[in-house]
Amino acid sequence: MEWIVMLIKALAGTAGSLLALWGGYYLVSGLMCWRGQRPFPIRPARTKFAVLIAARNEELVIGPLINSLLMQDYPPELYDIWVIPNNCTDHTARAAAGFGARVLKCDRPVKSKGEVLRFAYARLRGRRYDACCVFDADNVVDSRFLREMDLAYQAGAGAAQGYRDSKNPYDNPLSGCYSIYYWMMDRFYNQSRAAMGLSAMINGTGFMVATRVLEGLGGWNTHTLSEDLEMTVQCALAGEKVAWVPRAVTYDEQPLDYAVSVTQRRRWTSGTIQVAGRYLSRLGQGAEQGSRPLVLADVAALLVVPFYQAAALGGLILSSVSAALTCPRIELAPWVLLTAALTQLAGMILGSAAAAALVLTLEGKWDRRLLPALGLYGFFLLSWLPITLGCLVKQTTQWEEIRHTRNVSPQPAANRDSLAS
Repeated sequence: MEWIVMLIKALAGTAGSLLALWGGYYLVSGLMCWRGQRPFPIRPARTKFAVLIAARNEELVIGPLINSLLMQDYPPELYDIWVIPNNCTDHTARAAAGFGARVLKCDRPVKSKGEVLRFAYARLRGRRYDACCVFDADNVVDSRFLREMDLAYQAGAGAAQGYRDSKNPYDNPLSGCYSIYYWMMDRFYNQSRAAMGLSAMINGTGFMVATRVLEGLGGWNTHTLSEDLEMTVQCALAGEKVAWVPRAVTYDEQPLDYAVSVTQRRRWTSGTIQVAGRYLSRLGQGAEQGSRPLVLADVAALLVVPFYQAAALGGLILSSVSAALTCPRIELAPWVLLTAALTQLAGMILGSAAAAALVLTLEGKWDRRLLPALGLYGFFLLSWLPITLGCLVKQTTQWEEIRHTRNVSPQPAANRDSLAS
């Protein structure tokens, strides 16, 4: 029995050390977000953009996006708006054309957004676009978006991610949790990477990829459910860092229904596992060969997030069992195990809430309407654990439609100091 106790304690200690190392790296790197980023040099607009919008049954929501793109503070002759309807059973194509976009109908069955973008890029090849900007159909785009991406492109960026904000952070606690999650990605991941000279992460919508980069990759060449993360990895392997462009703002609609949230996060997690399976070894080989090892190692750390989550759960179980086995009175062991597990979970929840409060402060997002989301944010992150475990056993292999039916505009924030009053 004694050797079993020693083995469990050793495993718990090893797991704890490895998890602390990984988590410590993200803590230290996140602190770099305090370093400012120099604005891109101001130059006359000259970048020709193809704006790509993959749309599946988005007839009811695509109008505001197209309107916001038509109202860009950017020469209209320097960009074209292309809506790519796919697998539609409504009148998305008619609505897009009616609002003034060009329509490129996807005339083949597709199973993911990446496949739609691959189809669109192949059809638009040779039209002398300098870069592609990608949006989701439920977005609204700030009027400076294309101008800011133009400046990034002219400064040498081959790929760039803009600031991902929310249209509806105050609708309910779930949409608030999503909003906090994206604000944390903006501040603690992308801004920190920019400050450290590393690569930001392409994050689903509101991003730009230069044609020269896509040509070097053989076209739009993603094959997983996480086309954004896969493009991030492909850029890193090609020697292209993803630039961070915080003044290029996109407003995204967040889910209100937990079942929809689970479907969405299953797709994200499955896609991350797929990208890890395809690229982790290549990232390791590239780092060993001295090809931007810090950039590649940082991207590789991002791909192991699902495995880290599973390992964190395993570490929690091992450390709780270890505490119970060293209890001097056997009848108290179950209570010691439960107390140890709950104490660690409480620490995770409170730590997540503290990080969320910090990002609300740094981003100027304080609002009384976000208090329920702030209180539930740690539980929102913990709810990812069963999703991750399920994906490690059986991955989602096909993109499932998340239908948008609400024509939502970005909601104004209350006074930023409202909590202090």
